[in-house]
Amino acid sequence: MTPELEFHIPTDDVHERVTLFADVILPLPLPKLYTYRVPYQMSEEVMVGARVLVQFGSKKVLSCVVARVHETPPKDYQAKYLLEVIDEKPVVTEPQLKLFQWMAEYYMCTLGEVINAALPSALKLSSESQIQLHPQFNDETNEWPLTAHEENIIFALRQKQSLTFTEVGQLLQLTSFHKIIKSLLLKDVIIIYEEIAEKYAPKVVKKVRLTSAYTTSEETLEELFNQLASKPKQLDVLLKYVQLSPILQNLRTNEEGIEKNLLTSNPHLSLSAINTLLKHGIMEQFDVVVSRFPMAEGRGPYLSSDLSPAQAAARDAVLETFGEKDTVLLHGITGSGKTEIYMDLIQKAVEAGGQVLYLLPEIALTTQIVTRLKRVFGDRLGVYHSKFSDNERVEVWNGILSGRFQVVVGVRSSVFLPFHSLSLLIVDEEHEPSYKQHDPAPRYNAREVALMMAHFHQAKTLLGSATPSVETYYHCQSGKWGLVNLLERYGEATLPLVELVDVRQEGLRKNMLSHFSQKLVHAIEDTLHRHEQVILFQNRRGYAPFIDCNDCAWIPKCRNCAVSLSYHKFSNELRCHYCGYTERKPNDCPACGSTMLKTVGFGTEKIEDELKLILPQSRIQRMDLDTTKRKNSHQQIIEDFEMQRTDILVGTQMVTKGLDFEHVSLVGILSADSIIHFPDFRAHERAFQLFVQVSGRAGRKGKNGKVLIQTANPNQPIFQRVIDNDYQGLYQQEIAERQKFRYPPFVRMIRMTIKHPEARPCEQAAILLAKDLNDRLGRGGVLGPEAPHIFKIRNQFLQEIHVKLDRESGHLKHSKNQILEAVQALLQNKEFKQLRVVIDVDPS
Repeated sequence: MTPELEFHIPTDDVHERVTLFADVILPLPLPKLYTYRVPYQMSEEVMVGARVLVQFGSKKVLSCVVARVHETPPKDYQAKYLLEVIDEKPVVTEPQLKLFQWMAEYYMCTLGEVINAALPSALKLSSESQIQLHPQFNDETNEWPLTAHEENIIFALRQKQSLTFTEVGQLLQLTSFHKIIKSLLLKDVIIIYEEIAEKYAPKVVKKVRLTSAYTTSEETLEELFNQLASKPKQLDVLLKYVQLSPILQNLRTNEEGIEKNLLTSNPHLSLSAINTLLKHGIMEQFDVVVSRFPMAEGRGPYLSSDLSPAQAAARDAVLETFGEKDTVLLHGITGSGKTEIYMDLIQKAVEAGGQVLYLLPEIALTTQIVTRLKRVFGDRLGVYHSKFSDNERVEVWNGILSGRFQVVVGVRSSVFLPFHSLSLLIVDEEHEPSYKQHDPAPRYNAREVALMMAHFHQAKTLLGSATPSVETYYHCQSGKWGLVNLLERYGEATLPLVELVDVRQEGLRKNMLSHFSQKLVHAIEDTLHRHEQVILFQNRRGYAPFIDCNDCAWIPKCRNCAVSLSYHKFSNELRCHYCGYTERKPNDCPACGSTMLKTVGFGTEKIEDELKLILPQSRIQRMDLDTTKRKNSHQQIIEDFEMQRTDILVGTQMVTKGLDFEHVSLVGILSADSIIHFPDFRAHERAFQLFVQVSGRAGRKGKNGKVLIQTANPNQPIFQRVIDNDYQGLYQQEIAERQKFRYPPFVRMIRMTIKHPEARPCEQAAILLAKDLNDRLGRGGVLGPEAPHIFKIRNQFLQEIHVKLDRESGHLKHSKNQILEAVQALLQNKEFKQLRVVIDVDPS
């Protein structure tokens, strides 16, 4: 058995010395902060925002963040000692701590859950953290003196690739060994990584150079040329090296060398000749650790003269409005050039010494934006999103702390970053549902967090959208926020012509080719004939929503969720889009044995498949969750489309958001009705936003754009609003209905999802909770309980309760406390041991 970890720290004379205590935020869902005693010798080291190691429970050692240092011992328990101070400087700033506290209170979760979401894994250590030898460590070149304990750890790591903290303690037979680990870290002997994460390895570039014997003078270099005169293949390598390195101008530049792959990847050079030069000591190979975010070349100023008169006027209006309001909405139609205005404002903020956070709703958007911003801000630009490895995220985190990055482009998780002089936040496509985090807690909306972030930093916030959310526009109309309109497209571009195609009538006339109307197929052919490009939008991935049996109507269902399985043809599998369960597509019906299985409906994969049959000469790519799982897949798909290596881009909502393609003149929306008829009070708003946004991809750079919307109900009023680009009409209709039926922005909504492995206890618990909430909050504001449309996910039955709280009542905090108390009382009921209640504030 593993012995329990005990930590004995020498006590000091408390009568002569001030005893400090630290309240720490553990990365766990705990309702309160824990207080630890600070050993006297660490009193000068402990600071708010720094990480410390503590013992939590009998065995577990965790890193946590110091929230407060004081002199008051806890009343209810004996404070344990801190084990170690990890950081010499805070890794979490004061404005961050204020923001995290606000998030915990507003989104009704714990501070530990916020910290756990905020910090990259490499900044969170535990007793199961592991150490390994640093890839660059070498006994022969190591200049640091090593203690006996350190030598023992190195020896053990040579026998076994990694050791947990617990194993280090057992190896050294010490209970307090963290100082030794810290010493090895400072000496670059070891690195630490989380067991669940990838092993850290710095990015290493292999380089080659001439050995010093041949670069002492021009004569020695000339002798080397003479020496290799009879060996033409080796001489070719030397000549190429001299060509790539400025060694002839300055012999000292040989120290820097060149990247080895510049030689090895050259088909005109002999690989054996390169190896021979290395083997005989004429050249040498060495490794260089480089940043994952290398310095960019060609940085230059962004000139305001690049803006059109309309853009310049909008920019000036934003700056003027910032004089009166901290938050401004830039309502610019699609293609109006909002990004250029953002870049101009970012440049001004950076020149004034401030930092800027530029938020985007999707990783796909960062590809185009980063390319443009790199030309302006170069190495001052950082990028932060979930496709980055944990090591890359830590590098950005540290780069912001050090001041290296003045501008950061990122998705919603970027609101957690440690800015210290933030002066401007830009939330592009502010209406996007992608800004909302659904699981796990905190279930935050990055737009709302950005507004509070700006408040704590005393910064300005610019929201941008062609189709603002109803809540945002309401705040502008009520005078809370500023509003600037940009209602003309950049340059000579005009809004695309939107046409409706009645698929019901087309079907009766036999004009449908599978899921494509003849009108759409002819429009695609004409577009490709003009060497222009097409985007086709379908709001469903996979090949088909489900398959069924022609004879007995059997439909395959997920084992864990109350949904049918979607068919994915490429992998020939049925897949649940909620829990990820998969199974092979059957050849015959498991219920009746029939082989008459057919697919029903269509997704992006089926569109791609059928287009290849209809238009075999066209080059088609698909952009959805299935094709963008790899780290750089977004970038490659977008680059291929930009460079016209792709004719038709088929995609889900990823293709609707802010992408700017010069040669797109046709957009097709294939199944518009499924987006409109959705059981949600925001359904019409979201449908309008989607249609307008995807339509906006067409007709840029002076080309006449066209949008074809396939629908079975062309008389649906929302289509006319899309054709007229009538945002004002939509807003007036939506705001009137929301005021009448009490929906946001007139109330705040909180959704509680009750989860249980069995249906009956789930329903009983939901009824009890709804009754308690009605007693506490008064009737009229509590809706439900009721089972959602999908009533079972991941083997958990679901019930939902919605609470509406008056926005202007002033009792929001009290009401939230009442809700938390009601939930806590329910969870303490012994009948509901397996019950979970998920609270979602401002559900999307």
